[in-house]
Amino acid sequence: MTAIYNDAVEHTTSTFDLEARTLADRRAWFDEHGGRFPLIVAEVDGHVAGYCSLSRFRPKHGYDATLESSVYVAEADRGRGVATALMQEALGRARAIGCHAVVAAVAGGNEASVRLHRHLGFRPVGVLREVGRKFGRWQDVHLYELLLDRQEDP
Repeated sequence: MTAIYNDAVEHTTSTFDLEARTLADRRAWFDEHGGRFPLIVAEVDGHVAGYCSLSRFRPKHGYDATLESSVYVAEADRGRGVATALMQEALGRARAIGCHAVVAAVAGGNEASVRLHRHLGFRPVGVLREVGRKFGRWQDVHLYELLLDRQEDP
C-alpha cells in the first residue's frame, strides 16, 4: 500500500503530499481506520492492487454522517475495475453504518477519477480553484458528493 501511495505522490496529483511516505507514516494513517472509517484492500494474483478508505470529512460532530473517500490503484492494475470494486464496497459499508453523504476531492485533470465517481452516482458540486500546488503548477480541486440515502447502489 505504501508503494502504491508513493507512486501517486511522485507521479500524480491524486494527492498533494509532495514527499514519499515512510512505512511508519502509513502505519499511523492505517491506525486511524477501522470501524466507522473502513480501509478496504484489493488483492489480485497475490499482490495488493489497490485500496480505498473512508475518512472523517471534518472534525466537528455536525459532520459525523459525512465521510470522504480516497482510492488508489497500482499502475499495473489500473483500468481493470479495481477502483470500481473498491468504491462499491466502501459505499456499501458507508450505507451500513448510516452514513448520509460521501464526498470526494478530485484534482483537475484526473479524468479516470472523474469517470469513476460519475459512474458511481457522485455529482459535481464545486471547484476550489488553485488551492494546491504540485509539479510547479497551481492545481484545482473538484468536489463530488453522493447522498447515500437518495441513491441506489450503482
